[in-house]
Amino acid sequence: METISSPSGIIRTQGQGERRWFFGGGVHTWKARAAETAGAFLMFEDQMAGGKMTPLHTHPDSDETMYILEGEIIMHMDGVDHRVGAGGLAMAPRGVPHAFMVVSESARMLCLHTPGCCESFYWDASTPLPDQGPVETGPVDMGKVQASASKNGGITLLGPPPFALLKS
Repeated sequence: METISSPSGIIRTQGQGERRWFFGGGVHTWKARAAETAGAFLMFEDQMAGGKMTPLHTHPDSDETMYILEGEIIMHMDGVDHRVGAGGLAMAPRGVPHAFMVVSESARMLCLHTPGCCESFYWDASTPLPDQGPVETGPVDMGKVQASASKNGGITLLGPPPFALLKS
């Protein structure tokens, strides 16, 4: 059985949840949508390839917490780089500039937004994938990410990824 969802709770097992290709790079498996939590939070698993980078950005109305399940990222937060590996956590409070880059071959993390007010941004900046099968990838399209940010809010894009020295 795929999903049991009610006002009293959500049950999803490993691998369950809607899968979406995020145009910024990565496969999201949505574990709890904002409507299912009465807006309290949005949670998705993000599976990414090495080298994936986000632009420098803020979330003006939500705190973003990332728990690393596998792999390693560099989290650039408020001007400082931090290495975060499996079992580690990074939390960017609303309004704090941040970006991350996957430095391992791949990485998997849980991403939690509290409250879940930026769901429309992620939804419009992604496209559905089959429920089963191998992890699919698609083209990174920052134009679609920017268009969703402009249309839906939830994120303010501040500039390019701040990882120029690490790419060379």
